[in-house]
Amino acid sequence: MRGADPGRDAVPATPRSLDESFLALPLRALADAALARARALGADHADFRLERIRYASWRLRDAKTAGSSDTTDLGYAVRVVHGGAWGFASGVDLTMDAAARVAAQAVAMAKLSAKVIDAAGSEEKVELADEPAYPDRTWISSYEVDPFNVPDAEKTGLLAEWSGRLLAAPGVTHADASLLTIRENKFYADTAGTTTTQQRVRLHPELTAVAVDDRSGEFDSMRTIAPPVGRGWEYLTDGRYDWDAELAEMPALLAEKMRAPSVRAGRYDLVVDPSNLWLTIHESIGHATELDRALGYEAAYAGTSFATFDQLGKLAYGSSLMHVTGDRTAEHGLATIGYDDEGVAAQSWDLVKDGVLVGYQLDRRIARLTGFERSNGCAYADSPSHVPVQRMANVSLQPAPEGPSTQELIAGVEHGIYVVGDRSWSIDMQRYNFQFTGQRFFRIENGRLAGQLRDVAYQATTTDFWGSMAAVGGPQTYVLGGAFNCGKAQPGQVASVSHGCPSALFTGVNILNTTQEAGR
Repeated sequence: MRGADPGRDAVPATPRSLDESFLALPLRALADAALARARALGADHADFRLERIRYASWRLRDAKTAGSSDTTDLGYAVRVVHGGAWGFASGVDLTMDAAARVAAQAVAMAKLSAKVIDAAGSEEKVELADEPAYPDRTWISSYEVDPFNVPDAEKTGLLAEWSGRLLAAPGVTHADASLLTIRENKFYADTAGTTTTQQRVRLHPELTAVAVDDRSGEFDSMRTIAPPVGRGWEYLTDGRYDWDAELAEMPALLAEKMRAPSVRAGRYDLVVDPSNLWLTIHESIGHATELDRALGYEAAYAGTSFATFDQLGKLAYGSSLMHVTGDRTAEHGLATIGYDDEGVAAQSWDLVKDGVLVGYQLDRRIARLTGFERSNGCAYADSPSHVPVQRMANVSLQPAPEGPSTQELIAGVEHGIYVVGDRSWSIDMQRYNFQFTGQRFFRIENGRLAGQLRDVAYQATTTDFWGSMAAVGGPQTYVLGGAFNCGKAQPGQVASVSHGCPSALFTGVNILNTTQEAGR
């Protein structure tokens, strides 16, 4: 058997108030009714999950409201293992009789699935890795001001004021602003005795300045590099992120970008800022180390993985400086939880250590199937109507404890490019061949920034790119980036995930000119 402890268990989040209106729902009564029916029908395992997820968003165009939405998804699901097969059903009727019927539907689904599996001649049965029971546990994410308690007029007012600053600057033709906020309440119970109640908040603000040259017809844009976060409204107001400074510098940076020369294709040393590198981590490490993908169980949505299971402990993923962790415990992380959707406590563990693949992201079924004694808590469903699937943790590149600053990394480059902010990307179905662009590219000459470049994309294979990492920045360069829109599974599900990383230096990376590549 593989190691019994795949990582370091979470420290509980600071206690905060659970939403009383969620607690007023018949959470335990519904769970008891569903689990009792599943047991009576012979289920080997059953779990019940009731969720209320509220999404609200605002969009502004040139400081005027262009759209808004506020929706709530409320319902529950029952998942069972019966006869070695999965069964799943969901409902919205919050009565005990309805919950019991949903459980019976899940068992009926499992029985039908078992017949299909038997008819196909498969001997593979669903078994779950063991996990201790956690009775009556509560977890709330780390935030100070629930954005849903802030008046809408205050939200749109702040976005309009920030948009107005951009529009007042020379060279800015248009300004777009948006804010997405989510509050997720979740109650979970299973037949092993785990009962958890959780609440987490996350939000994503974004502003974009657009410049249009009326004479030439050319246009370009520049977006804020502030990451989405597992924080509250305080992220926009308490000064911990310097919105004033970024908004003040964007118009001049955009004007310089409009005049910047097109890059000459070739090989360059790159200093990659965390605001760009997080996405490369997401695509080339995060998805590649999902074990269901590496085993081929996930293939239809974005492919499998080159980092196959037989390479565990052997694959040279990158340079010896490379230390990547999976983490469900990082404060303010978008994938941070107390317990996953299979009742597994949040943990932190190694995925790549000293450049070698040493771990994967697991749920309970995949853990048991591959010889791990315990899941590392990566099961998640984005809706009460969806079945939990193996989803990405906060996958992060660790800084060097005494590592250099970004300025020191740049100072060590004779001829290269400094990459800031994410934009577009492309990666193959094995998570191996890729190319990435960015928001801002600065030429480096003799250790100094020497103006911006345009039309830049860096291209490599995953192992070549991470193998070229020659220096890793220190903790002072570390930023927790991420996205709200990681997709997986069929029917498709969307999850939020963070990726922390420092600035890093990569040598001899192939640079493409995107205009030339497009044949223009």
